[in-house]
Amino acid sequence: MTPPLRIYFIRHGETAWSITGQHTGCTDLPLTGHGESMAKELAANLGCVSFSRVFSSPRLRARMTCALTGLGQNAESSPELAEWDYGQYEGLRTAEIHERHASWDIWTNGCPGGETPDGIGRRVDHVIEKLDKLSGNVALFSHGQFGRVLATRWIGLPVDQGQHFSLDPASISILSYAEGYPKLRVISLWNATASGGMRA
Repeated sequence: MTPPLRIYFIRHGETAWSITGQHTGCTDLPLTGHGESMAKELAANLGCVSFSRVFSSPRLRARMTCALTGLGQNAESSPELAEWDYGQYEGLRTAEIHERHASWDIWTNGCPGGETPDGIGRRVDHVIEKLDKLSGNVALFSHGQFGRVLATRWIGLPVDQGQHFSLDPASISILSYAEGYPKLRVISLWNATASGGMRA
């Protein structure tokens, strides 16, 4: 019998810009020393899981996190797992963006020169279509905003509802199907961290 699809979504560990609150899309930052430690702490939880496939965003922070959890050897790079494209707002803090656009909200306005909510929604829907053709445990190493959109689209919510899904660095979330209801998508685990006593 083919095992059901179970998606392990892993957000990368801490970077210098995640500390300062700067929007980080295409900028290829490494993990901080603490971010590396955070990623290594995930290894105990992920090491006991047998993965049929492992995918990573091509960004360095995601690839480093993947490698430090011990899953880098079999990881496949997937450009579709890259973070929301912040365009002209890349590297800016929300307060700095509000100086230019007082009512700005990424969930409704998107980013000039970058992705709109509809745009990232379509990208995530395409990822889900591909994932639905797989089976077993699949690991995705990616980013915060991307993960929040993935959660909403997985359970059929509009993209703007992603604002309600907090997602910490070096966290594990699991998207799957309800037991006994093979077509009902559920969020089995959300935003679990090693320091929070996760049981993935």
